[in-house]
Order: sequence, then C-alpha cells, then structure tokens
Amino acid sequence: MIGIHITLLAIPRLRAHAAAGRDPAPDERRFYDQLDHWLKEECGYSWIMGTKPQTLAYALTDSPVGLAAWIIEKFRSWSDCEGNLDAHFSRDVLLTNIMLYWITGAIGSSFWPYYARLHEPWIVPAGDKVMVPTGYAEHPREILTPPRSLAELTYGNIVRWTRMPRGGHFAALETPRQLAEDIRAFFRPLRA
Repeated sequence: MIGIHITLLAIPRLRAHAAAGRDPAPDERRFYDQLDHWLKEECGYSWIMGTKPQTLAYALTDSPVGLAAWIIEKFRSWSDCEGNLDAHFSRDVLLTNIMLYWITGAIGSSFWPYYARLHEPWIVPAGDKVMVPTGYAEHPREILTPPRSLAELTYGNIVRWTRMPRGGHFAALETPRQLAEDIRAFFRPLRA
C-alpha cells in the first residue's frame, strides 16, 4: 500500500490528554465536546447495529418506508445540508442510495462492521500506529473531526491535512470535485 486518503478519521475515543497527564488543548477540547454530543445524541444507530444487527436488518429488509426513513435520517443529520435535504441532494441520489440496499437486500450486511467494532479489539493495536502515508480531508459537518494532535496518536505519517470549506459525512456525494482534487493531490507525489 502506497498511501491512504481518509474523510473520517478512526481514532480511539479515549481522552488522550488525561492519559498524558495534561489539560486538553483548545482544539482537543472542541473535539471532546463534539464527541460527547455525538455519544449522547447520535450513537443509537451504532449501538443497535453493533448489538442486535439481525433484528434491525429484518425490520428494514421488510419495510421500504422504514429503510428509507433510516437512511434519510442519516443523510439529514450527517451532511452539510443545514436541515434541507432537497436543496443539497437530488431525490434521484437519495432514492438510488436507498434502492441499492433495498433491491440487493444488503442492509443487514452493512451492519456487521459495527458488530465487529463492539466485539473485537480496536483496529490499530494499542501502541501501534498506521505508518503508511496518510491524507485526510476534514469536512466541517463530518460526524467527528479530531484535531491533528489526536489523529497523530494513531496515524504516524500524516502527509496531507486539508480543511475543506464545506461538506459532511457523504463527501463523495456532497463535494465530489473538491474531494477528487484532494485525493489526486495526495497521491500525485506517491505515484513515483
């Protein structure tokens, strides 16, 4: 692998400053406030998918309205739409996303990474770091946006860190041109 480009940085949800015996820096404090809000208000989906994936999978596979509500709620909460999905995504884009799960019956299989995350060790073993060149495109409405100081505890070779002017969790649909440009700029020097 010559490098990875990420739009959602997976980092342990531990308070690294406490382990280091210091107060968090302002950008770390902002992230911990964001994390506290996320854990309190936005994690219900993750817990049900991580603990009872089959129950939810049968319900959503049996109800197209339920599946649509499940997916649309995530688009509304996690995108940079300011609550107005119609102004941000076309109905065709949203319906296509829903139909990919509906026609294939694949919503249940999309839950298993959440189950694994709750029942298996963290993806990067304690004390290890991801050392391949890493690029990160931080979108302001991504579900969590850790500061570089915390990201570097997991990713030891960050060579590109771009703060995007807009976008959220669905960056490839929200800002495709800007994201593609950032990915190209990241990989260009690695191609040699």
